[in-house]
Amino acid sequence: MSETRIEVGGAAPYEVVIGTGVLGELPGLLGGRARTVAVVHAEGLPEIARPVCGALERAGYAVHALPVPDGEAAKEAGVLAGLWSGFAALGMTRTDAVVGVGGGATTDLAGFAAASWLRGVPVVLVPTTLLGMVDAAVGGKTGINIPEGKNLVGAFHPPAGVLCDLATLVTMPREDYISGLAEIIKAGFIADPKILELIEADPGGAASPAGPATRELVERAVQVKADVVAADLRESGPREILNYGHTLAHAIEKAEDYRFRHGHAVAIGMVYAAELGRLAGRLPAAVVDRHRAVLSSVGLPTSYRADAWPGLRATMTIDKKSRGATLRFVVLDGVARPGLLEGPDEKLLAAAYREVSR
Repeated sequence: MSETRIEVGGAAPYEVVIGTGVLGELPGLLGGRARTVAVVHAEGLPEIARPVCGALERAGYAVHALPVPDGEAAKEAGVLAGLWSGFAALGMTRTDAVVGVGGGATTDLAGFAAASWLRGVPVVLVPTTLLGMVDAAVGGKTGINIPEGKNLVGAFHPPAGVLCDLATLVTMPREDYISGLAEIIKAGFIADPKILELIEADPGGAASPAGPATRELVERAVQVKADVVAADLRESGPREILNYGHTLAHAIEKAEDYRFRHGHAVAIGMVYAAELGRLAGRLPAAVVDRHRAVLSSVGLPTSYRADAWPGLRATMTIDKKSRGATLRFVVLDGVARPGLLEGPDEKLLAAAYREVSR
């Protein structure tokens, strides 16, 4: 089957190329101006980084691999500073480029390194995980974590292109793959109910990269994100809906010192947001039940520790969607009907958390 191309519009449009065995598309996304290309890759993925480097070398680029730690350990200031030093040693100019290869943490880091080097050089992202393909690599949000919270330091820097080679999904650990499904399910609840129907029809297939609907699920989730970010690059308006479930999710990740899978946290966060909507009189109970059913059918969690609430609530105070002292939550008024809940009462917040406690 040929590749699928999804355009992400806006002031700096680019393509997301989706298919199997599509590394040959990489030079075309990168363009012909660059001389030196720094390939930032997760150190645990040399078998994927090598063919990426090979495709670029055959196209005539001077290629240099810069490995970084796997997972969230990559998204630290010290690792970022190490990349800057690496770029300097390579003599990278404003027309040279970065290619980020790995999961969402690696592409977040590579994107921020590119955004901040010489105030911005081109970057092409090659996500190798389901989460990276449908969320982190699309949309131009880059960043790192600090002890006070996740993604609090970063920049908006749209890539020159995104290459999603579905063949890399086959090598993913099962739990990591299932974690990525949370962002696909999120896209279903906020914008594309067909996603939910595909998973409900075959949850076992959805939980496997070899499932019959895998490509369609990826394409639909990418299309949802492309449509939203094209209209709002800097998250000043409708893009906020992509944060459905993320306010509590980011607090859980911080509580777990970022050792908790992002998708697992988002799954719990979506159930929490659904309960908030129900208790606020905006969302029917049947839709809340559907959240739990769809998420649990593919093996995602829907509850968290009851004793964690005080710490989680304190962390949510510095959530990026807050405005001053006012908390803002993305909630639903129905499937594919997202909206905002601003300044909810503390009793409502606590009552919703009790519904997801164990």
